[in-house]
Amino acid sequence: MEQTINFEKTATKVSLVSVVGNTILSLLKLLAGILAHSGAMISDAVHSASDVLSSFIVIIGVKLSVKAADREHPYGHERFECVAAIVLSVVLAVTGLLIGWRAIETIRAGAEAQPTPGLLALIAAVVSIAVKEAMYWYTRFYAKRLNSPALMANAWHHRSDALSSVGALIGIAGARLGYPVMEPIASLVICLFILKAAYDIFHDATAKMVDHACDSETEQRLADCVLKEPEVRGIDRLQTREFGSRIYVDLEICLDGELRLVEAHAIAERVHDRIEREFPSVKHIMVHVNPDEK
Repeated sequence: MEQTINFEKTATKVSLVSVVGNTILSLLKLLAGILAHSGAMISDAVHSASDVLSSFIVIIGVKLSVKAADREHPYGHERFECVAAIVLSVVLAVTGLLIGWRAIETIRAGAEAQPTPGLLALIAAVVSIAVKEAMYWYTRFYAKRLNSPALMANAWHHRSDALSSVGALIGIAGARLGYPVMEPIASLVICLFILKAAYDIFHDATAKMVDHACDSETEQRLADCVLKEPEVRGIDRLQTREFGSRIYVDLEICLDGELRLVEAHAIAERVHDRIEREFPSVKHIMVHVNPDEK
């Protein structure tokens, strides 16, 4: 229970930091875009504003995911985190498409007719890159520590915003050097970065929604952990499935067929407890004992 409370508190704290940071950053970029007549910076501001919404989605998803199991959800609510990540990916994709559509309309209307962006937009792009990259690493650190798909999705949202600011920087600089079409092209590049991030988030979340097995490295580490018990002669079966941010393990171990039932049960319990100690993300382990017939 304490682990669940710490997970919720930490994830909420990280998300609130994102909300405050993105709110300030989106307002500053919007102001810079308006004052410096930069369409790319206004598009970048919209992207940052969508990060505010995504952080609230993460907070809601985390709060739902840590609810205790009940009669209707006997295996818990961890998959609500994946649902939050999927919703976030949709929000991100819609944001990217709107930015791309606006850029295409600007190019069709004639980019040369647009005013040259001011120096303020260039400065705002540099500040945005630095801040968003820092937010990416901060959120990514806690996402890995908590094994949270929703937080990791939010981290990639920050990274996509940093990359889009790089595109905005190039576009604004190009427009100031006498190539006005570079600015709407930069918005198109921003659109592609956002859509790529949306796809990655959606793919990862859906994989965890359909009982996807753990990666081979994790399964090998689980097998090594089981074989640390000297009485275990082998592993007949090891299956894993990801349930949101948690892992379920089905295990069949091979023991001396001459052991008494109480002894075999004690060994199975030690294997169970060892896995729980070494793999905090494992929520449930089913250990079945087979007799060694050799």
